[in-house]
Amino acid sequence: MSVKHNSQINFQVGLDENKVPEEISWSAKDGGINNEASKAIMISVWDHKKKDTLRMDLWTKDMPVDEMKQFYHQTLVSMADTFERATDDQKMSATMRDFCDYFAEKLELKK
Repeated sequence: MSVKHNSQINFQVGLDENKVPEEISWSAKDGGINNEASKAIMISVWDHKKKDTLRMDLWTKDMPVDEMKQFYHQTLVSMADTFERATDDQKMSATMRDFCDYFAEKLELKK
């Protein structure tokens, strides 16, 4: 299999004097995203040689706590969906979604 096309996703992080994120923006030309503002990003990269996950979590200092809770909840839900697509393990995916419901309930995210 040969690579037919390369695609890039770029993040720009504006830092204050203490290297704390003030601004985050991202671009993904193939997705039609150009310099869109964001308050937080979570990136996971699988290191297949070490069999380990490398992570980078960033959020701006003005990210509201209630939005951070919602961001985490939505990330967990999307991880359950991705897990099901990647593994076809419907039972574990359902268990993960049950936890997401519990998480949302405890944080009072669902009205």
